[in-house]
Amino acid sequence: QLVESGGGSVEAGGSLTLSCTASGNILSMKSMGWYRQTPGKQRELVASSLGGGLTNYADSVKGRFIISRDNTQTVYLLMNSLKPEDTAVYYCNSVLRRTATSGILPYWGQGTQVTVSS
Repeated sequence: QLVESGGGSVEAGGSLTLSCTASGNILSMKSMGWYRQTPGKQRELVASSLGGGLTNYADSVKGRFIISRDNTQTVYLLMNSLKPEDTAVYYCNSVLRRTATSGILPYWGQGTQVTVSS
């Protein structure tokens, strides 16, 4: 299970921080990250943390968003200089293995709304 928090409403130029914690039995974790989705569009990658300090960002958020992890099971997304086009439902994602016999599978959070007003 992935539990998200930190969404909300903010004016353009403002900041928000999202957090997500993975719970349950976790044998190993390949990645944690954030995706976002707006009505009628496909879910898109915002940022991901691959472990070992490796990160990946969508071009639209580079220089404004920062993804970080304080341990292997919690990930944060610091969103600065927010724009109205950042408005979306943000989903936490983790690719992990729960047991020695289970596959490496993607898991999703329930989503948290971020609204940026102009």
